[in-house]
Amino acid sequence: MADGNQEKKQKVKKEEGNSQMAPTTELAGKAQNIKKKENQGEDLLSTPLEQEQEKIKIPKVRASKAIYNGIVNILATFNNTIVTITDMSGKTVAWSSAGKCGFRGTKKSTAYVAQLVAQDAARQAMGHGMREVIVKVKGPGTGRESAIRALQAVGLEVTSILDVTPIPHNGCRPKKPRRV
Repeated sequence: MADGNQEKKQKVKKEEGNSQMAPTTELAGKAQNIKKKENQGEDLLSTPLEQEQEKIKIPKVRASKAIYNGIVNILATFNNTIVTITDMSGKTVAWSSAGKCGFRGTKKSTAYVAQLVAQDAARQAMGHGMREVIVKVKGPGTGRESAIRALQAVGLEVTSILDVTPIPHNGCRPKKPRRV
């Protein structure tokens, strides 16, 4: 018990010592609040366009590695959407998928997620200097059109759209139909 009382006395002494320092910390806290309010005032003066550009973070790459033209490959399956952006020779510059954007399960197959995936990949490619693309779409998924629209909305100029979905000329035997 004696040890417990001594610890309490030491804590009380520390608190008394801290109370003497309180006025300076209060002033420092008020100064920080004033600075925060000034920064908020500056945010109000900026235009909505500037705020929108601040939200869209496009990393910059050195001009020697800048790629201006490219190919966007969109693989839209029933379960997922994968967007790969390459240079004209086929080397991958940027890619994104529904799983990479944080979606799982049936949400990956929606058109909205395909739009987000295309925006993510396009921003990465624009960081490398890409401005003009050819779009190749493969697969029967729901994200085909929304991915193309998202590329245009971000600022990439789409010069042509090709459908490269493989269609068999009575090739392999198909899977048996499901019995549901």
